[in-house]
Amino acid sequence: LVRKPEKVCWVEAAGTVRDGVRAYTALHYLSQVSPGKTVLVMDGASPFGTIAIQLAQHRGAKVISTAYSLEDKQYLERLRPPVARVIDVSNGKIDVAESCLEETGGLGVDIVLDAGVKLYSAEDESTSKSQLLPHKHDIITLLGVGGHWITTEKNLQLDPPDSHSLFLKGATVSFLNDEIWNLSNIQQGKYLYILLMIPILEDTMEKLSSSIFRPQLDEPIPLYEAKVSMEIVQKNQARKRQVIQF
Repeated sequence: LVRKPEKVCWVEAAGTVRDGVRAYTALHYLSQVSPGKTVLVMDGASPFGTIAIQLAQHRGAKVISTAYSLEDKQYLERLRPPVARVIDVSNGKIDVAESCLEETGGLGVDIVLDAGVKLYSAEDESTSKSQLLPHKHDIITLLGVGGHWITTEKNLQLDPPDSHSLFLKGATVSFLNDEIWNLSNIQQGKYLYILLMIPILEDTMEKLSSSIFRPQLDEPIPLYEAKVSMEIVQKNQARKRQVIQF
């Protein structure tokens, strides 16, 4: 539970708090973002990507993001403060690794926050969206020395050459599991420690109140449409955060 600031409406609070905790987990606990670092946020126009971009920028990091459509690209280009570079991968002709290395002068990015990765060859991929995802080799290539790769891909498989490349860079791979704090009694103590040092939930609401966080929200959905909304979410067809209003 967290107190809602008076300036924040209930829909924004409900639609931001989970993505805020995820962003803090990825950028503070798993990778320790700080001023001067370069962060690559895949699919930055998604609800989670939007919050992650804003948190990284607030911490003084330089942010690069990928866009999956022209609409996403235009949305990211309108963000303020501006994203350092928007990489439009919608036509499948842009090399993400090459673009990131160009933007960083060949040094690579410090933190990569993916939205899934391509694990197999193109002919094995079944959906159009998976075609837009970067290959795991691309992410390893664009990762800088001592970099952190935060992945949401639960079935990630690293072959010995992949591990060797990460070893040579001294890089790390961490998994962003939304439910991790609820799964382990041991880790809950660490989570409470983080909450005491940096009150994540309260800070998320404060940043929302001060307009540092500007969430990607759809129009509030009435309760009788909740089932349809859930089906859309489960099919990964929702591009904005869905909030049910009682």
